[in-house]
Amino acid sequence: MTDAELERALAAVDLPRPGYWQAQYLKNVEQLSKPQYTMIVERDVPLQMRDGVTLRADVFRPDAPGKFPGLLALSAYGKDCQSAPIPAQPINSWVFDHNVEAGDIEFFVRRGYVYVIPDERGLGKSEGAWNGPFSVQEQEDGHDIVEWIAAQPWCSGKVGMMGISWFGMIQRFVAAQQPPHLAAIFPYEAANDLYGVAYEGGVIQPFWWELEREIPAHTTASESEKLYSPEELEARVNAIAATKDIALNTNYVRLLARRKTAFFDQLLHPTNTDFWARRRSRDKVGKITVPVYTASCWIPFFKPFMQAVWDDMNDPTLNVPKKAAIFGHHIHTALPGPPELKYEALRWYDHWMKGVDTGIMDEPPIRLFVMGTNQYRFEHEWPLARTQWTRLYLRPFGALTPLPEPTDADPDPLVHRPPIISTERNSVRYSTPPMSAPMEVTGPVVLNLHAALDQPDATFIAKLWAVGPGDARFPLCRGVLKASHRALDAEKSTPWNPVQTHVDPQPVVPGEVNEYSIGFPSISYVFRPGERMELEISTCDPIDIPWHHRMNVMGPLPSMTLTYYKLYRDKDHASHLLVPVIPIGAPHG
Repeated sequence: MTDAELERALAAVDLPRPGYWQAQYLKNVEQLSKPQYTMIVERDVPLQMRDGVTLRADVFRPDAPGKFPGLLALSAYGKDCQSAPIPAQPINSWVFDHNVEAGDIEFFVRRGYVYVIPDERGLGKSEGAWNGPFSVQEQEDGHDIVEWIAAQPWCSGKVGMMGISWFGMIQRFVAAQQPPHLAAIFPYEAANDLYGVAYEGGVIQPFWWELEREIPAHTTASESEKLYSPEELEARVNAIAATKDIALNTNYVRLLARRKTAFFDQLLHPTNTDFWARRRSRDKVGKITVPVYTASCWIPFFKPFMQAVWDDMNDPTLNVPKKAAIFGHHIHTALPGPPELKYEALRWYDHWMKGVDTGIMDEPPIRLFVMGTNQYRFEHEWPLARTQWTRLYLRPFGALTPLPEPTDADPDPLVHRPPIISTERNSVRYSTPPMSAPMEVTGPVVLNLHAALDQPDATFIAKLWAVGPGDARFPLCRGVLKASHRALDAEKSTPWNPVQTHVDPQPVVPGEVNEYSIGFPSISYVFRPGERMELEISTCDPIDIPWHHRMNVMGPLPSMTLTYYKLYRDKDHASHLLVPVIPIGAPHG
């Protein structure tokens, strides 16, 4: 298909040309679903679950006879806000809402899909009690809702799922329940390990603290209150409340007293126990039998979203037709209605639920946006087979070089001053010289750091930056690790993907030098001539995440203990970055 033919075909179906669509792989564009229907909205439609509990859903369907595929958007954020008639909002807008993530409802309904958005148990007008995020109950209800949709007279019998973040994360769980009429899923910005969301690198994230207050629950049921006797529960609450990081944070003390479901349960489970295993879709994907398109965008500060993409692609137990994509812009910063989601999802679901050969399964399995050049390309595997794994060593005077330190150089000091006594935030930086030629870095990045502490525990925050002339800084990725959680899972870890167990935290012996393997989110960036790669190591990162005004609590909880670090980078402690360098101009896709 020529470019001119493609433009005519897209005009016929009233679609723009997304920058990531390549003409040589597109088929039957003129047969993509056209916007030919008006929309009927039915509010608070009753759906009965297997145990007799009735949920309420909003149903958006074409105002026409016939049967149409269904799309389920499921989360605990409340159905009513998902159809608010507002345009996409930038992150600094006062009406930006990170919970409006169900997708562009009218876009799909006008093209012959039925959109169903329920309130989960205990929310809105739905009966029952909300059991917290991604409970077994939520997973089973997802199965039942899919089957309810398929049984409706307006449904063709094929159902998919839509939405990002929570709406994406629940999709793997529901698919693993194997509802007979689920045809395909499209998890977007969807982590597959809730422990990694709640405790990034073992460090508590105040994630559910903020999100839970925006969940319209009328009745909740803490799983911890079911798991433990009143005496054991009280003992666990008291033990958590006595820890210094919690005891000196009145917000957390207050939440422990209120026992709000999600964050209360999170606080009571600081290690990777069975509580989190029930909420880990990564271990359930072997039960999925439908096609999976897993996608994200480059997110510098949050590894779980992107790691799930590569886990899906590389997991042999997920033996279904599957695709992956990393798009170029952070979708959470323009809600509702991210265009990457709807255009690619239309092509995906037209293929699997309407029988249109869109060419989407003829493409190489991975679509990748390369930052720096700002271009899309296709790849066949991850990490890339042509990767040249390169060590960049931490050196004196803040240098980052391919050669290790040959001497007994003294360590670099770093001091963490807790937020209860200071707003000062210290860091140590290491930088390459300015690039003399373009250098592509595509893949996972790891910091192997040798360090000593004067306390039994501490937090490491490592950031990678592209620094241009004039010190213009572009964030690439961030890794987080709690020192006591340094133990690796030998079976699951690779040199480019260290996986900590997070099961049995081991306090640090003060003064002892340990190696800490800190994994970063994967990146794809071409450093241009004049740019430098900079590694920044710090101890806290509470408010630097580019989220909206109410989310300044996002980020790892800073320690409340004054701590002195020594960062070693001598001939016996070769601290280094492992960087995936890709030869410029090598064949790909």
